[in-house]
Amino acid sequence: MNPNMYSMPLSLTRFEPAELQVPRPRLGERLVADGVITREQLDSALNQQKTGQRLGETLVDLGLLSETDLLPNLADQFGVPHVQLREGLVDPTVAKLIPRPLAESCHALALFKIHDLLTVALAEPQNLAIIDRLERVTGLRVRPVLALRSTINDFIGRVYGDGFQVDSITADMDQDAVAVGEEAVQIDLELMDADSDSSPIINLVNYMLLQAVRQRASDIHIEAGPQNSIVRFRVDGMLREIIRPKKEYHPAMISRLKVMAKMDIAEHRLPQDGRIHVVVDRRPIDLRISTLPTVLGEKAVLRILDRASITFHLESLGIPERQMKSMNELIHRPNGLFLVTGPTGSGKTTTLYSIIELLKSVESNIVTVEDPVEYRLDQINQVHVSQASQMTFSRALRAILRQDPDIIMIGEIRDLETAEIAVQAALTGHLVFSTLHTNDSPGAIPRLIDMGVAPFKIAAALVGVVAQRLARRVCPHCRSNYYPSPVQLDAIRYAGSRDRQFVRGSGCDKCYDTGYKGRVGIYELLEVTREIRDLIAQNAPTDSIRRLAVTNGFRTLGEQAIELVEQGATSIDEILRVAVFE
Repeated sequence: MNPNMYSMPLSLTRFEPAELQVPRPRLGERLVADGVITREQLDSALNQQKTGQRLGETLVDLGLLSETDLLPNLADQFGVPHVQLREGLVDPTVAKLIPRPLAESCHALALFKIHDLLTVALAEPQNLAIIDRLERVTGLRVRPVLALRSTINDFIGRVYGDGFQVDSITADMDQDAVAVGEEAVQIDLELMDADSDSSPIINLVNYMLLQAVRQRASDIHIEAGPQNSIVRFRVDGMLREIIRPKKEYHPAMISRLKVMAKMDIAEHRLPQDGRIHVVVDRRPIDLRISTLPTVLGEKAVLRILDRASITFHLESLGIPERQMKSMNELIHRPNGLFLVTGPTGSGKTTTLYSIIELLKSVESNIVTVEDPVEYRLDQINQVHVSQASQMTFSRALRAILRQDPDIIMIGEIRDLETAEIAVQAALTGHLVFSTLHTNDSPGAIPRLIDMGVAPFKIAAALVGVVAQRLARRVCPHCRSNYYPSPVQLDAIRYAGSRDRQFVRGSGCDKCYDTGYKGRVGIYELLEVTREIRDLIAQNAPTDSIRRLAVTNGFRTLGEQAIELVEQGATSIDEILRVAVFE
């Protein structure tokens, strides 16, 4: 895709400025000596060089050199870091610390600010007069980095603008890249507002869906701001801003999505939910959409359900071998209650689906009750909870128990009625799986008791609890070793050698300068033994249950997280972020 598609830039190559110890050869001679270009190409570029244009820019314009190849050579020439502007690197609020006329005259773009240090992309990073002027205007210390003049000017126009032209953003997008699937409602464009019945809005919505799928986003957030609409993607559990369409595009974008999801486009005061089926890059994608009225306009959130990107195999989730062996024994019990716990977005549904995929067979009647049904599974009877039709979890469960089930999966235990039916089903010969929102696996027991379930019933029904988190993996393309500070090691209660090196990502274009790419699971498994059953029946404190479990070999989330850090899978900062050391 064309980098002009984005309203914000991306990629900073990080290295400290080199000391100017000896005179460096001129750029053209250096490129010829390094074999990047030929002597003939250099002579041709010099002959065609425009007045006021730098040689490097001429080489790029003529196609003799790419920006990626030019910038490192120029950066070394000037002795400064270089930046290849792309999506996600610039903070639009920080950029406007430099007034637009000054930014244009100095060919300067402020990227981000850390404390009182402002990193600025400059076409002339060696020009001390420009740096002094920027420091006087901003009141900050300026750290110059090199970027091409033409690229800086291009991004200045977009960062300081109120929005962007949709047609230029989506100009090189394949018109067949996004198509409405057969299962979606047939769209009657006459039902839409006049401003949404235009190809720019359709192209913009298609562009968002295409980019979200290609960037492996799990959610798309479209929200109204005071000056612009804001579109953000959640990738690897973290939100990042992608584009800022003009404010007047926002109602049309929401209307387009509502019509695709067969929602009421005339209703702007109440929340709505819908579903869209599309084909993106020839892949079937389900989108679950939710709208919410806000003071600035309706916000829409789309959950992307891409079955092709998820494999429901329990063995592929990264559960440690010892825990995996115990878990296999527990989930193959003929009856009992097995719970998966963790905060929202920790992968509980994926774990449940993986268990169901492992257990399904023609000999078993498996029924699920979910709110909503996220992925459709073969040979599984899936029931969708709907408040509109008064199909609640408890009502669905009572009906399911009359359907001769062998295995029941409940999307979430939310109230006493659902909890009691689930426990009763487990006590009457059914294998029941469900989720709870708790911080760790022993915490599931007091949570059920707080709902009102009798401790002796929990002791009799519960067979095991898995608690989990998802931590981002260190990007393999920019990972580097470092020695963490004592404060970091103390924060994770590290008991190993203080001289050990750990890994972290420095940020690159492959990971959108986050230092992370993909995610890894952190798990702890509480196996309910006879001794633990006795403690549950006695309504013993959670700490007593945890201490007994530890004596039986129970490994906490924190211990598993430290092991992943030692293996180089994730970083100390990341495991602290996902709160496994509470």
